[in-house]
Amino acid sequence: MMDHSLKIGFSFGLTSGNITTLGLMVGLSSGTHSKLVVIGGILTIAIADSFSDALGIHISEESENRHTTREIWEATMATFASKFVFALSFIVPVLLFEELSTAIIISVVWGLSLLSVLSFGIAREQKTKPWRPVAEHLIIAAVVIILTHYVGCWISSTFC
Repeated sequence: MMDHSLKIGFSFGLTSGNITTLGLMVGLSSGTHSKLVVIGGILTIAIADSFSDALGIHISEESENRHTTREIWEATMATFASKFVFALSFIVPVLLFEELSTAIIISVVWGLSLLSVLSFGIAREQKTKPWRPVAEHLIIAAVVIILTHYVGCWISSTFC
């Protein structure tokens, strides 16, 4: 069984790393159709947003005034590491596939699969039927993906 602090950091980092990176990738791809821009966005998310989210978890855990310094730092480091690694994992399809649209589709499938596995595991641990939290989390992710796609298209048609 995973320690509570590590579980907090890992689950937050995986979720945020997926949703944020997918949203950014889809929006940038729709707006620019540039692999270089998408790669730059992924690297930016992996660095800046990983530190930002880790600090956010750190301050959140401190504000509860219920955790030891060790627990707070474990959650902080787990958040940073998981967000960084999962965000960077999306660079692989962009580098491997010639067509950016193919890389985006593969990235969406990868991200939604990771989110499904995490959601399923959490539901099983809580002894609830997994279909509801899995569906709920996938719907939220889909909304982000769809909205960022249309924002990217809007920006491209309006400002370019």
